[in-house]
Amino acid sequence: MPSTLDLDGLAAAMPQALPGAVVYGCTTAGQITSRGYESETLLALAFPREHFRVASKLFSPVAPVSIAEVVSQTETMVERFRITPGRKRLALMFSDGLSKQEDLIAAALEAGLRDIPVFGGSAGDGLAFERTFVLHGGKFHTNAALLLLIETNLTYKGLGFDHFQPTDKRMVVTRAVPEERLVLEINGSPAASEYARLVGVPLDSLSPIVFAENPVLVHNRNIYHVRAIQQIHGESGLTFLSAIDDGLLLTLGSGKEIIRTLDHSLTVQDDRGDEPDFILGFDCYLRKLEIEHKGLCDEASRHFRKHRVVGFNTYGEQHLGVHVNQTFVGVAFFPPRGEMLP
Repeated sequence: MPSTLDLDGLAAAMPQALPGAVVYGCTTAGQITSRGYESETLLALAFPREHFRVASKLFSPVAPVSIAEVVSQTETMVERFRITPGRKRLALMFSDGLSKQEDLIAAALEAGLRDIPVFGGSAGDGLAFERTFVLHGGKFHTNAALLLLIETNLTYKGLGFDHFQPTDKRMVVTRAVPEERLVLEINGSPAASEYARLVGVPLDSLSPIVFAENPVLVHNRNIYHVRAIQQIHGESGLTFLSAIDDGLLLTLGSGKEIIRTLDHSLTVQDDRGDEPDFILGFDCYLRKLEIEHKGLCDEASRHFRKHRVVGFNTYGEQHLGVHVNQTFVGVAFFPPRGEMLP
């Protein structure tokens, strides 16, 4: 939902508009509806009772966060939410996108959930970066994270992809403030200046679209993950959207064709060859910025409609215990044979 809405008024109106329904949600940096990309739309997605059962847990506050407490409470939740024979479980995470705690929370949830996969997105605030909220218990909460444990009789597949490949340009973080996700020096030089030099643009040309098209990558678990830059901090620092630390080796990324990658990666089938009934998607706001900058919104929206994607643009994505950026993370749900969900 857009952060520009009257959140208190919306929370008060929901019981009358949706009597008997339990509603969860968050503010966003954009929406993906049945029409494709949108920016000021309230998106609601219903999970039919006959196919889904849900338990929830709000973690608040998350800054600071107790990893041990998150793991313990998640384990208790899993134990109490016993699975129905023949059904499958998964988890969704929605977190305050400005808390700077998603890396720790995602890892803690994966430990507590054990073999239950977790996917999700960080709540957004358009491009304001002021306050973000999650909706739980009829109220909007900041400095909080929401965990949904879902049981379903539907087959599902998790998705996670970006459109970048590593270059031969390497950099080492030589001075950082990890708790602020702030990098002050790269390769022993002021961070913003060194990044601009490696990208090949003047320092005063750095902007969100430059960051979107020239991300830095971290090699982890034999996979390159994006560590997106949010903005310049002061005169020479760089604020990131994921965990950062002294000594971290970064690689400058180079983009592949974003629309072709999108269409190819959303083309999934179950083991019977059926296409998804819908894909719940968490798409980084930096991907949308790049797509808008290149004039490709209509084409991207056409592919979202084609693949039945609904979801929102995030300040970060959670994929199987790892907090990532500039990535599309999703869950493709397949209907029972011969059925389509309403």
